[in-house]
Amino acid sequence: MILKKPKFWDFKKPNFFVYLLYPFTIFVEINNILFSLIPKKKFTKIKTICVGNLYIGGTGKTPTSLFLYNLLKKMNINPVTAKKFYTNQIDEQKFLKDNSNFISCSNRKEIVKKAIEMKYDLIIFDDGLQEKWINYDIKFACFDSGKWIGNGHLIPSGPLREKINTLKNYHGIFLKTVNNESNLDYIYNKIKNINPNIEIFESNIEIKNINKFDINKNYIIFSGIGNPDSFKKLLLNNKFKIIEEITFPDHYNYQDKDISEIIDKANSKNAEIITTEKDFKRIPQNFKEKISFLEINMKIKDENKLVQFLKTKINEIN
Repeated sequence: MILKKPKFWDFKKPNFFVYLLYPFTIFVEINNILFSLIPKKKFTKIKTICVGNLYIGGTGKTPTSLFLYNLLKKMNINPVTAKKFYTNQIDEQKFLKDNSNFISCSNRKEIVKKAIEMKYDLIIFDDGLQEKWINYDIKFACFDSGKWIGNGHLIPSGPLREKINTLKNYHGIFLKTVNNESNLDYIYNKIKNINPNIEIFESNIEIKNINKFDINKNYIIFSGIGNPDSFKKLLLNNKFKIIEEITFPDHYNYQDKDISEIIDKANSKNAEIITTEKDFKRIPQNFKEKISFLEINMKIKDENKLVQFLKTKINEIN
């Protein structure tokens, strides 16, 4: 059964459930320690980048992976995006497949083997920082500045796959900012105190197909993503009139009944319906003409800085 992310994961102060579940975090911590002791392999025939996260879901890994793919192509590098196959993440796999050269296999070592056979220069892994067998050449961790690290605790007390001090093992941070409410100075200082050498790249999201929408209309929005707040804030920042928000668990597999109820609700309130592009790919085909989705672009605040960073790191690999 797929569950929604608990709200207390993002409370700034721990509550009763954090302490109740705290003993179970030891299993995650032991697992992480054991994985860190396994010798990891680097590959000489191909370069590897991993775009992952410590905070579960909603940090923008997939659009970041696609952004890097397009950027590296402009740098005359022949990249491929890749994702370990999970049956509950078909939406992200389809998104990458539709927008890039893409490989998916049941394990990441097989992905590397296949990419070498297909003569790609570089693999961009969407997710996989916690992979126990591969030592990636460049490791990026993604964060949403609004959520940051939530309550700061490991699963299941909080939203973290690893403790925040593991940032000392990574090369770069992508910090997604949807609005100006985040305390960026605090986040920067926290990151730099852990790893003074890590590079931080601020990113934001813009709506590519905004001209398709009439912002004077009323809208019902729905999503089944890791961070639905980010989706809603993006619309509000662009002056959309949201009369109702409906959220589902991350990677939710929509049934006819779910979408029929949303359409009936929109009809009764004389409202249009908007969802995310990833959610749109999971909607039954017979409903798609009644629902709109956002096409988004990721923007980097200082793209030249990122280009130089990638050039330097890739040259170091050579």
